[in-house]
Amino acid sequence: MELLIVLGRVFSSAAANVFQKQFTHKGLHSLFIVMLSYVVLASISLPLLILVEHNAIEDGFWLNILLAALLDMAGTLFLVLSLSKTDLSVFGPLNAYKVVFSMILALIFLDEVPNLQGFTGVIIILLGSFLLFPPVASTSSNRLWHLFRQRGVQYRFLSILLFSIGTLPLKNAVLSGGALATTLYWCLFGLPLSVGLYYRFGGKRWQKDWQTANQHRHHFLWLGSFIFLMQYTTMLVFSQLLVAYSLALFQLSMVLQVFLGYRIFHEKHILRRLSACGVMIAGCLLVLTT
Repeated sequence: MELLIVLGRVFSSAAANVFQKQFTHKGLHSLFIVMLSYVVLASISLPLLILVEHNAIEDGFWLNILLAALLDMAGTLFLVLSLSKTDLSVFGPLNAYKVVFSMILALIFLDEVPNLQGFTGVIIILLGSFLLFPPVASTSSNRLWHLFRQRGVQYRFLSILLFSIGTLPLKNAVLSGGALATTLYWCLFGLPLSVGLYYRFGGKRWQKDWQTANQHRHHFLWLGSFIFLMQYTTMLVFSQLLVAYSLALFQLSMVLQVFLGYRIFHEKHILRRLSACGVMIAGCLLVLTT
């Protein structure tokens, strides 16, 4: 059963990223994609609220889920922005940096100093980054600099940072309210936040975005359904495993994303990027088993 949950999370995450990238190719505003995703998520969640035992929810749940919804909604926005500017086969392997960000946050806020094995894992993840792009100069350092200075990669790092911070209140919400309640209120609290952001920064494009989205409304239903499945399976994993090991399991999705980038978007350098996945996964495992 646990294996099916993890595989469901891996597949739904990759499928959602494919739809998000396809929508950015159609010229939709990133905030509109996020907002319409939350509309579908809220539509799925509202009828399911009758299944939640609200009397069993602890008081600390509400603050944690509100913080998690805010951070994850912002993280989703930068995720979509990254997909609009980055190959899916690059976007996927960059997920390994979530482990690096988590280690840095633990160092800053929890005074957890990583040992030599942890630092070695980070270096291996950086080395794996070299393989994501073919050489642009005679030295490897220039290749790494070429990666970090891309706007899509920078957006991806911002999304990873926000998701990494949001993992902490999300885990607490699961422990105090359960997987189903956490998923449903994560979806519902994210909707007004996304609507407000789109109204403030993209509202003038409403007619144009809506006309384009209306032609692909069934695809938005699929996108919302995959995000809901991804979030619910994430909560199930969090309720049974430590966050660090949960993140390690989710690294499996990077291999699938490289393959989908090659098959659906005809992205190049698949062997190089699959090799990068192998190296970066090895680095993640070193960090997480420290």
